[in-house]
Amino acid sequence: MDIKKFRNTVLASVVASTFVIGAAAADTMRLTHNVGDTTTWHKGAERFAELLKEKTDGDYKIRIFPNSQLTGGDQLRQPEMVGRGAIDFVLTSAINVTPLIPEMAVFSLPYLYSNYDEVDATTQNGPADMLSDILLERGIVVLAWGENGFRELTNNTRPVKSPDDLKGLNLRVAGPMYIDVMNALGANPQQMQWSETLTALQQGVVDGQENPIGAVIIPQQVFEMQKYLTAWHYSYDAIFLGISKAKWDKLDDAGKALFREAAEESMQYQREISRQATAEGIDFLREKGMEVYEPTAEELQAFRAATKPAFDEWATRVGPEIVSAFQNAINSVQ
Repeated sequence: MDIKKFRNTVLASVVASTFVIGAAAADTMRLTHNVGDTTTWHKGAERFAELLKEKTDGDYKIRIFPNSQLTGGDQLRQPEMVGRGAIDFVLTSAINVTPLIPEMAVFSLPYLYSNYDEVDATTQNGPADMLSDILLERGIVVLAWGENGFRELTNNTRPVKSPDDLKGLNLRVAGPMYIDVMNALGANPQQMQWSETLTALQQGVVDGQENPIGAVIIPQQVFEMQKYLTAWHYSYDAIFLGISKAKWDKLDDAGKALFREAAEESMQYQREISRQATAEGIDFLREKGMEVYEPTAEELQAFRAATKPAFDEWATRVGPEIVSAFQNAINSVQ
């Protein structure tokens, strides 16, 4: 065989192979999130993947990894790995980022919100941009805000109608702010990864936990392990869909617009299905045998008063400028 022709054939094969391998690595991106594949989180992630593929004519594909699989079940490592470019996307809750960024606790300050209009006034408008700026400094570009929802209390020991009923209960919590809140209420908080929580509930390692109905309690079948639920709406939990800044910076302006558009549409869908599931959830949980208690206005005020010290402490950690911006936005829709 002619040596020159052979050399050109080999070179062409190498170039072609490199192109195929490089294209696959560039086109298929990874998205990590905290919870299972039956949740509204996962459905929102799937919608994002579908929309991005559609809007980019198949140029970008996303593979979704639930239950923090890419970080060995450690949901707290997810934002850190996305921030340094080891993972492309993260869908996680604000409270899970508070060990890294204390300001993210603003969404979950006890009894900050009363309803969804107040929530939307902060997450879908200016105040949330302050948190997006902080996350950007950590290497994460927030594409859109979704919803975990109002966190409700479940346990296997007794109905909870007042702060006194919480005394001595061993409760799984998601982050450092909730440790202080539960301590203020007299409970024994145990911070635990979600990947460990269901087993801990089944084995009685903890008496209960707190999470949103539509986003977690129903799809993760917590009702099969817990008897009592108190719908006290004591804390709200936002989630966000973020992309590694390293990946974002490689996109042109047109690509960035399509990514953000897909993210905003998918998180709007995720919020809608979460709220629908929550609205239908109380009746569903009662049908499943849970004893659901809905506190009166006076009883809610007792919980609010008991958690006020934790609110004040964490408002200081978050910072007065951020807290004031959120409170002003809330007041504007009251």
